[in-house]
Amino acid sequence: MIDDIHLDAEARMEKAIEALGQNFNKIRTGRAHPSILDGVRVDYYGAETPLKQLASINVEDARTLAVSVFDKSITPDVEKAIMKSDLGLNPSTAGDVIRIPMPMLTEETRRGYIKQARAEAESGRVSIRNARRDANGMLKDLVKDKDISEDEERRAQDAVQKLTDTYVAKVEAALTAKEADLMEIRAPSVRGR
Repeated sequence: MIDDIHLDAEARMEKAIEALGQNFNKIRTGRAHPSILDGVRVDYYGAETPLKQLASINVEDARTLAVSVFDKSITPDVEKAIMKSDLGLNPSTAGDVIRIPMPMLTEETRRGYIKQARAEAESGRVSIRNARRDANGMLKDLVKDKDISEDEERRAQDAVQKLTDTYVAKVEAALTAKEADLMEIRAPSVRGR
């Protein structure tokens, strides 16, 4: 029983880390990466369809994405969907290929993205703490039902806390990496002098 509770808490914490990674991928860093367009949806025959199901997205160079739509008739719709997304991108169509240059990030934009990343990280921490709270609640119920002793409950709670600390540390490491990624964009302009 205790092992099941521990495994359930660990699975929920792992999902929180995965969700955090997906949310971090949506935060633009100025470098071209196909995951930036993960949130873009296109109206395809009346259904909101993810862009990656309708096109191949490739990195053309460090600052440009190339989108090749499978059904060429919806290329203008794809271009509009990218423009309407809240990513601040301006695609241009050249034949069948949509090219998306990544604009340089201003200091203000950078700070806004860092603030967004910190909010996403806090959300991840809250999800992890909720998993801990639920696991501890289940352990208390087991003690109440006299299925386990209080000593077993304490040991199990300590194990859940160690697991929580491990996953919160993973959130902190991911946040630190994302912040460094966002602030790193400044380096090329310094080297160019």
